[in-house]
Amino acid sequence: MNPHNARIEHHPVLGTLPPRKTIRFRFDEMIYEAKEGETVAAALLANGVRTLRLQEEKGTPRGFYCNIGHCFECRVTVNGKQGTRACLTLVEDMMEVISGKPFSSPLKKGGNHA
Repeated sequence: MNPHNARIEHHPVLGTLPPRKTIRFRFDEMIYEAKEGETVAAALLANGVRTLRLQEEKGTPRGFYCNIGHCFECRVTVNGKQGTRACLTLVEDMMEVISGKPFSSPLKKGGNHA
């Protein structure tokens, strides 16, 4: 059993979720469990993962913001495809997900960025 399982299995209004197949996926070299039909974002949240990438220039952590596909804060690399939104992508068995890393910045510290 996952000690970080934060899934809502029973809701007072919606009732109990039907049983779903458990699948596994990889995020940054770690294996996690997901339920079939979950998005990558939902599966990571249920497993206690809150940081999906680091901001490209400053390296500050970024995670889930809107969780409905409007923003691009949850960009990850899925099976080699960069810039994939975790909140819109259904997790697949043994899917490879890699967090976003900072890029080399062309901006120099202290320079004019106007």
